Amino acid sequence: MKSDDRLIYLLSVAQQTMKEYTNTALSKAGVELTMTQAGILFLLKRKDMRTMSELGEVFDIDNSAVTRLVDRLEKNGIVERHSAPGDRRAFLIHMTPKGLESLEKAKKIIMAVNDELRRGFSPEEVEAYKKILKSILERFKAR
Repeated sequence: MKSDDRLIYLLSVAQQTMKEYTNTALSKAGVELTMTQAGILFLLKRKDMRTMSELGEVFDIDNSAVTRLVDRLEKNGIVERHSAPGDRRAFLIHMTPKGLESLEKAKKIIMAVNDELRRGFSPEEVEAYKKILKSILERFKAR
């Protein structure tokens, strides 16, 4: 069997596959979050009351995508928006107690998926994989 050397294609398909797999695992466990929504909550747990622009910068997504994500989270009672002092157009995002509870459930599932991803690989192979991914991020990140 010939090896597929279309690296961009393989990376893209692997990313989409892992995203779908993780979202399915979250759903099956009764967690009402997607992987991306959980990512927003991980950021808010580190530092609550971030602006939507700040969230977009970290995830490298545009403001309209952040707005849609926050809209869904707010509708489900997972976050709240608060007006930013001094800027009528900006909102600070706050994680609710329900959000924290959802995040803790999601964290367990995401950690299990990470463990499953490592399975079958030696620690050296995992380190090489991480090194390659970090190198890709550093070399091709928009400047």
